Amino acid sequence: MPETPIVEFSSVSKTFVLPGAWPWSAKREVHAVRDVSFEVAPGEVVALVGQSGSGKTTVARCVLGLESISAGEIKLEGSRWDNLSERERRARRLKYQYIPQDALSALDPQQTALEAVVESLTVLAGASREDANKRGAEMLESLGLGHRLGALPREMSGGEQRRVTLARVFVLQPALVVADEPTSGLDPDRQESVLEDLITNLPEGAGCILVTHDMAQARAWCHRALVMLEGKVVEELRFPDGQPAHPYSRMLFDPWGEHDFAQSTAF
Repeated sequence: MPETPIVEFSSVSKTFVLPGAWPWSAKREVHAVRDVSFEVAPGEVVALVGQSGSGKTTVARCVLGLESISAGEIKLEGSRWDNLSERERRARRLKYQYIPQDALSALDPQQTALEAVVESLTVLAGASREDANKRGAEMLESLGLGHRLGALPREMSGGEQRRVTLARVFVLQPALVVADEPTSGLDPDRQESVLEDLITNLPEGAGCILVTHDMAQARAWCHRALVMLEGKVVEELRFPDGQPAHPYSRMLFDPWGEHDFAQSTAF
């Protein structure tokens, strides 16, 4: 029997209604996601790739229920997710975790690295303080932060801050991890190191959605990439052999190359 997908994202659209510049101005609609469908299988890492404003972060937020959807259907592990109230989702949220782009703002400035991970276990998983301290220290040690358990966020490098956000998530053993530009602002060496820590520490069988604008990262670390432009998926690439055919995808792979980008907006 085929395994149930971790994520089933079916014909999903998301429209934001924005107020006009003045109280009497007409409202306007922004179609951030347009009829997008995809699945994430157990153990699969799928990249959402595109430039800023392409809709990839909105898709990621819709997957986790952080944004409501305007049309379509979302299932997580075979069960409807989009039509649940937040109260109904609360019991399941432990299994579906988010890694933010801005690690520093996501961390409590008064909490040490260990305290941040312990809080995840005690508040979200109901672990005892003793068990949480043990498991938290082990997780931070596995991410190379065993010597930084008592460090505050302002005392850490950008890479260390990101590893703390990874530890908070992985210690919960989620079934789905959504990482939104987790290497933003890091130098190339640290980007590769953080991505390696992210992908190699995923719980067995967990699915992962990696939001990125970097096609090289997607090719190096993901099974597939969904290329997004103006709210639509314009191409799906399977790695390691998939080669971009759409002009927009080729531009993302080789921004200095010569491409007929005019074709990329003809949907």
